[in-house]
Amino acid sequence: MESIKKLFTIKNKTPRIDFSEDKEEDREQIRITYYQTGFGASKKASGRPITFGVGLNNLYNSFEEQCRKQSIEQERIKQPYREEQERQRTELKKRETALSIFEEQQNTINSSIKTKKFEIIDAKQNPNSYGISTDKKPKAQFYIGLFLLAPITIYLFVFYISASYSSFFKNFENDNLSAAIFDANALSKALSDGLLESIFVGTLPFVFMGLGYLIHMFQKRKSRKASLKIVSLLLLTFVFDVILAYLIERKIFLYDAILGEQFTPEIALKSVNFWGIIFAGFVVYIIWGLVFDFVMHEYENIDKIKAFIKTKKEELKNLVFQKEALIEKINEVKQQLTTINGEISQLQSKIDGFIFPIREYLHYHYQYKEGWYQAISAEIALPHKEKTELLEQCEEVSKTHLEQHQLNNIDFQHLLFPKN
Repeated sequence: MESIKKLFTIKNKTPRIDFSEDKEEDREQIRITYYQTGFGASKKASGRPITFGVGLNNLYNSFEEQCRKQSIEQERIKQPYREEQERQRTELKKRETALSIFEEQQNTINSSIKTKKFEIIDAKQNPNSYGISTDKKPKAQFYIGLFLLAPITIYLFVFYISASYSSFFKNFENDNLSAAIFDANALSKALSDGLLESIFVGTLPFVFMGLGYLIHMFQKRKSRKASLKIVSLLLLTFVFDVILAYLIERKIFLYDAILGEQFTPEIALKSVNFWGIIFAGFVVYIIWGLVFDFVMHEYENIDKIKAFIKTKKEELKNLVFQKEALIEKINEVKQQLTTINGEISQLQSKIDGFIFPIREYLHYHYQYKEGWYQAISAEIALPHKEKTELLEQCEEVSKTHLEQHQLNNIDFQHLLFPKN
């Protein structure tokens, strides 16, 4: 077998392959040489398939060796890979810079998170360190104010339910002022009178409570506009109380009036009952508003530590959210770095490998095979049937050779063999 390989090797007989475009004449000469070599080898070996397989392998090895020696052409074909590798290295530097920035931001956020956690715990023990008042008096004043606010609120509910019912719906049967204002059965009577009457009487106190709350909220805004709104609300409350007192006083007057006697605003202003109703409602309402404002103010003083801790917890929550988002970015950049490094390594492997011109080789391969088949047909004395079988066996050897080197069914010009 070794003697056959030496006999039919084409390595030393094949001219040096040059892939440049201005060597077309040399390429034609090379094709002729491969044809002649296949023809002569087939003639000497009587077209034996095993010898044909050895010749194809020698052809492939010789062609591959010459491809490796074509350094100029190899460098030209590899240039796109070098350019892509340089671009990937630039992207790598960008990602490394971004990773460094993100990791520095992460360290800053971690430091801030530790600080916030410490402040949340330390604020309960050392509130003065954070500018939080620790005076115990506000707490006592808060409970005293709350103790006073509860019965005043109940009083106002009773007053406005009774006064609204008396002024709008009640028919007086006597001139007793207390019966006119403080009717113990005002709500039940309104329910018996109808749904709308009961809703009006039952919800009217909440209107005054809402006005008082608005006054408290406007007091927090130190502006001329807020002060005008407070004055307007107080004036509105006073006018409404005057209307209630006027209607009640009118009903009381008409109950005792002589036929033809008319009730006038002047009579109302001179009536003690009129001013008694106003003071029983509006003055108590003012007292309720002052106590309510005081209680809310003291509650805010008590709640300073809670408010401070709540603020710090919100800040901590935002920091944790920022940290999670930053970790996702860091993991994404690390993944990109891994991908880019892998691409750079693959490109380097291709650059370190060599380019195998597939179509060029297949042309020489078919020239050699044509010469081999031509010698079988023209020079070897065998019956037609045996020649046909011999050619079929050689064709199978050719297909097996191409499959072994993965050169069958290829539709591109070059095949790159990376460096292992």
